[in-house]
Amino acid sequence: MTIPPSGEQFEISWGDQRATIVEVGGGVREYAVGGRPVLDPYPVDAMCDGAHGTPLIPWPNRLEDGRYRFAGADFQLALTEPEKHNAIHGLLRWRPWQAAERDPHRVVMAARLFPLKGWPFTLDVRVAYELGDGGLTVRTVATNLGTQPCPYGCGQHPYLSPGAGLVDEATLELDAAVRILTDNPRQLPTGQEPVDGTAFDFRKGRRLGDQQIDFPFTDLARDGEGRAWVRLLGADGRRAELWVDRHYPIVEIYTGDTLAPDRRRRGLGTEPMSCPPNALATGEGVIRLEPGETIETAWGVRLA
Repeated sequence: MTIPPSGEQFEISWGDQRATIVEVGGGVREYAVGGRPVLDPYPVDAMCDGAHGTPLIPWPNRLEDGRYRFAGADFQLALTEPEKHNAIHGLLRWRPWQAAERDPHRVVMAARLFPLKGWPFTLDVRVAYELGDGGLTVRTVATNLGTQPCPYGCGQHPYLSPGAGLVDEATLELDAAVRILTDNPRQLPTGQEPVDGTAFDFRKGRRLGDQQIDFPFTDLARDGEGRAWVRLLGADGRRAELWVDRHYPIVEIYTGDTLAPDRRRRGLGTEPMSCPPNALATGEGVIRLEPGETIETAWGVRLA
């Protein structure tokens, strides 16, 4: 028996909706409605590329030099993006997760992050994936199991699908008033700027064309339920729509230009983030979880 690079595959369904959640990294490998992809998938016989669908815990995005200070102590993490001298996307991407609960339309993936070099904390994490009439809902619950406070940030890395073809023909709608600026090549934050009058104003919807984007956006407009939305209208007239709750004040948009040539620009990275890049180092947006404390965050996606 051949085991896929992403481990065991957990398939869930609801009507004509289908999603596959994976053991390695605990992420969503694919999500489609009526055969039309809503999240850009990666092949079952391939390793996850570009963090497709992966939870980003206990921090999203990049950490400069892998260093941070918390509660008066300094820590050094492994550099998982060595070419840029950063630690990136947390500590659970390549670890096996377990299906703690499973129903035909729902699966809860669980992982426990024990102390390691640069991370002297114990964190219990559960990510619930549930299909229903409103699409796919993803709820992340983290609990500090240790005896000391724990720094925490989270995110996830789904790619909205334009359907067939590239994102070039799709129209992006993102009601965000501010872009977080980052340097090149390390992609660490250097400031912010309003999107007014810039090429990064997608508040009224605009065709992507060949524009290359890999930036966080914030100051998100929200509906009456406190949700902020990102919508990608494909050439087929269907919209992949992603929402985030108030625990996610930032969404990173990534057009996939640094993926392998045959994988580039096939999906739009649309990453809910609870804190900005380099947050563990700056402290901005970092949640302080006290011993025994739990936090729940949520996002979701659907086809319209």
